[in-house]
Amino acid sequence: MIKQARFLISNTDVKKCPAPDRPEYAFIGRSNVGKSSLINMLVGQNSLAKVSVRPGKTQLINHFIIDESWYLVDLPGYGYAKIAISVKEKFQKLISRYILNRENLYCLFVLIDIRHKAQQIDIDFITWLGENHIPFAIIFTKADKLGKIAIEKNVASYSQELHEIWEELPPILISSSQNGTGREEIISFIQKINNSN
Repeated sequence: MIKQARFLISNTDVKKCPAPDRPEYAFIGRSNVGKSSLINMLVGQNSLAKVSVRPGKTQLINHFIIDESWYLVDLPGYGYAKIAISVKEKFQKLISRYILNRENLYCLFVLIDIRHKAQQIDIDFITWLGENHIPFAIIFTKADKLGKIAIEKNVASYSQELHEIWEELPPILISSSQNGTGREEIISFIQKINNSN
C-alpha cells in the first residue's frame, strides 16, 4: 500500500517534467469521470489532487511522487464540450506530446464512467493508444452507482465493443472513490509492473 504521496510540479511542457528516472503511471479520461477523486482514494488523501465540480478543471500535467519510488501523473481530461476549440486543441497537443514522448511512462490508465455505454471519443482515444503502442489499462469509475449485475453487464458490453477492434483486450479494473473499490487491485497492478522492470 501507499505510505507517502506528495505533489512535485505542474506544467504545460513535457520537457519540464521531472527527470525520467522512475516508473511513471498517468491517469486520463473524459472530463468529470472522477479522475481526481480516484487519485485521492488511491493515495489515501482527501485533497492531493484537486477535485472540482466544474468539468475541465485540470489543465496541466500534474506530477506526484509516491513513496519516493514512482511518479503518479494527473493529466487534463478530454472531450469537454463547453471549452473553446482553441483550448481543446491545446489540451490535445499537450496530452499527445506527453504520452508519445515520456520515455518512463509504464502505463496509462484510461478512466471510463461505468454507468454509460461506450462513447466514441473513448474508443477513438483507446484506438490511438494502440496505434502508437502505448501501454494502457482501463479503469471503470463510479462502480458504487450500480449493482453487481449492472456492473458485469456494462463491462461485458464495453468489452464486446472493444473486441470489434482489438484481438486482445487491455487490463480492466473496476473502481469507486466513494467506497474504495479497486484500490488494492490498482496499486497491486502498479507494483507488479514495477517489480517486473
